[in-house]
Amino acid sequence: MILVYWLILVNLAAFILYGMDKSYAKKGARRIPEKTLLLWAFLGGSIGAFLGMKVFHHKTLKPKFAVTVPLLMVLELVICGFCLFQNYRLTTSTYDVDLGLSDDIKIVQVSDLHNQFFGIRQSVLLDQIEAIDPDIIVVTGDIVDSTHTSYSIAMDFIEGAVKIAPVYYVTGNHENRLHGDKLDKFYDDMRASGVVFLDDTYADMGEYTLAGIADSSLESFDAYPAFGDEKPVVMLAHEPDYVSLYQSLGADLVLTGHVHGGQIIIPGKGGLLSPDFTFFPELYEGMHSYGSMTLIVSRGLGNSVAPVRINNFPELVVINVT
Repeated sequence: MILVYWLILVNLAAFILYGMDKSYAKKGARRIPEKTLLLWAFLGGSIGAFLGMKVFHHKTLKPKFAVTVPLLMVLELVICGFCLFQNYRLTTSTYDVDLGLSDDIKIVQVSDLHNQFFGIRQSVLLDQIEAIDPDIIVVTGDIVDSTHTSYSIAMDFIEGAVKIAPVYYVTGNHENRLHGDKLDKFYDDMRASGVVFLDDTYADMGEYTLAGIADSSLESFDAYPAFGDEKPVVMLAHEPDYVSLYQSLGADLVLTGHVHGGQIIIPGKGGLLSPDFTFFPELYEGMHSYGSMTLIVSRGLGNSVAPVRINNFPELVVINVT
């Protein structure tokens, strides 16, 4: 969404600047330098610049503008189309995990939504989840973004998700950065909708235990003791790098996210950069085995500081547990 906001603002600014410069020209006032007008086109405002040229009949006879701005606009449209495709084409990854259950369950994992927009009231995302027909939906943190927070976009997803299946939730590092009445109301609204918070607690699901860890507790967790071998433990956490903690708590299956697939996936090398600015992080996607424990890392759905994914489509994760 950051990229979309930027494109809207920079094109609006370019359109206004071209109109202002035309007005200054008519009045004989001091003009906006041509290099400034071209700079705004180079910064992603070429569509606004082109419209400004046509609407205000400005700079249309100067080759510097008549050629450069349309070329930049075509290039911008191609790049924008590519980026939108890379960032909004939803994919599904399916994993099969054997925990020895007598009744199979299907889990849909949603991670790192970051206020990303998937249709009106998140209809595209919700329709895809509904088609999967999960037994439960788990949300492994960063449903909102601390840099461009929209609780309403997050609630659109929550209100639709609870109509499909029971929803269980743990917080991520972005929720951990937020504070205040709006966050409290958001949590209250989630609970009122039926979302079960599993921050530093767990739920008995019959044949298995569903446990959670708040992102703020990962460094010094002491909320509950290690689980025994009575029943399998499915654990929800935001960050994948705390493998030793998850093992020490007796987790059999751990569902995480956080890394966004490394933003750019380079064939043969993997994800380029984690949110913690680690180059080529080992755990950026997929299923990993650590003895008897299975760890799954979702590439997530949205973006935060880095606004673009490349070769790294937004991902829903489906886990068939038997």
